[in-house]
Amino acid sequence: MHSRRRGSSGSDRPTATEPPEWSDVDEQAIEERIVELAEEGHDPSVIGLKLRDEGVQGVPVPDVKLATGKKITEILEENDATDDLPADLRNLMERAVGLRDHMERNPGDAQNKRALQNTESKIRRLVNYYRGDKLDESFTYEYDEAKELLE
Repeated sequence: MHSRRRGSSGSDRPTATEPPEWSDVDEQAIEERIVELAEEGHDPSVIGLKLRDEGVQGVPVPDVKLATGKKITEILEENDATDDLPADLRNLMERAVGLRDHMERNPGDAQNKRALQNTESKIRRLVNYYRGDKLDESFTYEYDEAKELLE
């Protein structure tokens, strides 16, 4: 939305309906590992990467949804291991707090001033999207509140 390029093309994931034979890990073991990684403080995207690279009991899990029939976020919701903020909103808030701190140290940096404006604009749009569902109805983005939430 706020970039100078038209996007990038990439390869699509192969369409598969069942997990490969070489990855025969029990569903319960996968779910336990997901909850364990979430309790260590990892986001769902990092959990997916760790399961793909490290695996469960030494066996890689290429796709959690194929192996368990549920997404990582669904497994986390079932086990009450979700974060109070959605991962995309949390990442944008971390970026905005970092940019705001940078702007306090470097007030003449016009390029990062625009980056901060764009980031805060994205945050406000996401807050409107999540408000009432994953966020409280009265939630609004403020820099001070975001800094407290992230600490």
